[in-house]
Amino acid sequence: MIDLRRYADREHLLLASYAMHSSDSAGRVKHEPPHAYRGPYGRDRDRILHSSAFRRLSGKMQVFTGEMGTYHRTRLTHTFEVASVARTLARVLRLNEDLTEALALMHDIGHPPYGHCGEDVLSECMHSVGGFSHNQFALTIVEELEQRYHEFAGLNLSAETLAGQDTRAHKSEAAVGRAPLLEVQIVDAADSIAYDAHDIDDALQMGLLSIDSLSELAIIRRAMRRVREKAGELPIGPMRQLLVHELIDLQVSDLLHVSVDLLQTAQGMSAEDVCDAGIRVHHSDTLAAERSELERFLFNAVYRHPRLIPVRESAANRVRVLFDVLSHTPSRLPMRFRRRAESRPLARVIGEYIAGMTDQFCDQQYASLEHSTAGPLADW
Repeated sequence: MIDLRRYADREHLLLASYAMHSSDSAGRVKHEPPHAYRGPYGRDRDRILHSSAFRRLSGKMQVFTGEMGTYHRTRLTHTFEVASVARTLARVLRLNEDLTEALALMHDIGHPPYGHCGEDVLSECMHSVGGFSHNQFALTIVEELEQRYHEFAGLNLSAETLAGQDTRAHKSEAAVGRAPLLEVQIVDAADSIAYDAHDIDDALQMGLLSIDSLSELAIIRRAMRRVREKAGELPIGPMRQLLVHELIDLQVSDLLHVSVDLLQTAQGMSAEDVCDAGIRVHHSDTLAAERSELERFLFNAVYRHPRLIPVRESAANRVRVLFDVLSHTPSRLPMRFRRRAESRPLARVIGEYIAGMTDQFCDQQYASLEHSTAGPLADW
């Protein structure tokens, strides 16, 4: 006979006192009876994983659009990489792995098409309604737009999973005062660790960066020393892959060493106590400075690379044209979004429609505008 109490007993044995225990969950907006053998955060993880929005991440590029090749990461592959790093952190720190994984799988679910430029353009187009935030849109998806259950709109996720994503949508406020749950903090750290290392991997593979130019950075020199100690001098291909591995390991190890010492002071405290005390995990001062140097370099050398500018401009133009046409002829919105526009600002609804698109779907709807001046576009 299956007894859910065993799940709580298992968490009591395995998790630290300061982890978010399932038995302490504030529940869901729409009450549901407990599942026979899954805790609340495991159910959240599965609902996110099986959602339509999650599957669409496979068609959204991480940084570079599909015009630049197929090797580089999509939002989906990036999401799995973040989840992998976050689970490692959670396990070592004895945090709730189910909640951590749910948060990691959800964290980029609101990203629009065409990488970073898609968000920039949508934010410009939607300035009249406060701009666009992919983190906020993720909440709209899981609370309103996903259609999985006949009893309610959205996925009806746990309060802690929703609150974690809300923290991402309000990072500046969350940086001071009361701290987010530790599970929320480590997913944010895992995201940063993963995208820095993997953007380097993609940029090296595409020839946008060289090992020599990267070697000017302190964190790269540290990682390269570790590679050479283990494997000696290598061709660029194997060197690139080992460099990415060492970059991730270096950052994860540093975060864990600092956090393990920090959380010694939290022994016996509950998750709420840790939040009230404002305890935040972080890297060492040395590595934090090296990471800042790396991110400044990536912003200038990769995200603003001359080869990316025309691709970004082309993608941005498609988003602008779609937004302008739909603003002037809202009858071309799919029926579901026309209905939403009856009770919401039109600019917000158009932004939601475009943000939910994959890169290819956005290309197709743009082509539909060129070939037809009437009739609604397709729903995703």
